Amino acid sequence: MSLPEPSADALEQSTRLLRTITAAIAEAGGWIPFSRYMELALYAPGLGYYSGGARKFGPGGDFITSPELTPLFGQALAAQVEQVMRASAPHVIEVGAGTGLLAADLLLELERRRCAPESYGILEVSGELRERQFDTLAAKAPHLAPRVQWLDTLPERFAGAVVANEVLDVMPVHLVATRGDALYERGVAVDGEGVLRWADSPATGAVAAAAAALELPRSDSAEYVTEINLAGRAWIGEWAARLDRGALLLIDYGYPRAEYYLPSRSSGTLLCYYRHNAHPDPFLWPGLNDITAFVDFTAVAEAAFDAGLDVLGYTNQAAFLFNCGVLDCLARRAPEESADYIRAARAVQRLTTPQEMGELFKVLAVGRGIAEPLLGFMRGDRLHAL
Repeated sequence: MSLPEPSADALEQSTRLLRTITAAIAEAGGWIPFSRYMELALYAPGLGYYSGGARKFGPGGDFITSPELTPLFGQALAAQVEQVMRASAPHVIEVGAGTGLLAADLLLELERRRCAPESYGILEVSGELRERQFDTLAAKAPHLAPRVQWLDTLPERFAGAVVANEVLDVMPVHLVATRGDALYERGVAVDGEGVLRWADSPATGAVAAAAAALELPRSDSAEYVTEINLAGRAWIGEWAARLDRGALLLIDYGYPRAEYYLPSRSSGTLLCYYRHNAHPDPFLWPGLNDITAFVDFTAVAEAAFDAGLDVLGYTNQAAFLFNCGVLDCLARRAPEESADYIRAARAVQRLTTPQEMGELFKVLAVGRGIAEPLLGFMRGDRLHAL
């Protein structure tokens, strides 16, 4: 695959990040786990993919998220957010708000429903994205923008709705590899010419324990490589310690455990995105590529349950959006014969068809103190599959 060449400024930023990474490897004795590499590549202050200044979302970036496709995504999601707020408190926190489009769409639709939140917190690590979010909200919902606050850390206590769209997939993952009866953690080292390379070390500690619990496929003739997202499990635990009443709505691409660790998926799910091209090399131009891994939703649900949260629902994105009235939102959009309606209908199709995002993306709700069944999971709930 031929990828477009980065600009000179982008390559300079990547080179500076590479120096930071190689210094971290040297300081650690010549090897770091892939989770540490992924953390630096995505979040190193001022240099990582999400903490630097590169454009990430939309046609001019590296990928397009659901809110970038159509405001109908946020309008449908608002129905579920409203129910959670009414059962808990009129507050919302969005984690990783991208360009701010989802925040604007949610706020406007919640206002239309006469239940605008008293506060809308955005937990965002990127200064550049905070600026874009501020500009988006000022342009699309200026009268609601004063309700928005940017957060540096999770709140000490919270009641309300937490929205995390495509957040779990960019949390640093550990890579493990099985060869015969041996279990290794895959990490990163530097060769004699200063080039990053893969290097394995016997798995130990929490990584070894988590891998052993999965009973990964093993073969004497081939290796099996996959991911374990310990950071995601810890993040859920942190929310559980802070959530008084409410729910986390987690939207991402992934599988339940029975589908994640299949023998046929022997090279894992790790992918990189650069200018709308998917490729498998996380060492290419560090800091300029998004690095992602599919979500093991069973692990997330288990982490929530073990931390004292209720698992409230799990389904695919198509069922969730239909349950939340995305077709009603579409019908409000414009006359059926209009060009605007046709464009919006195509976006809904992309969000909901199994061949596009409807099946690949899942929605998991976990929370505390929510007694009534959640709207988004009334039909097509797949809790049994977890």
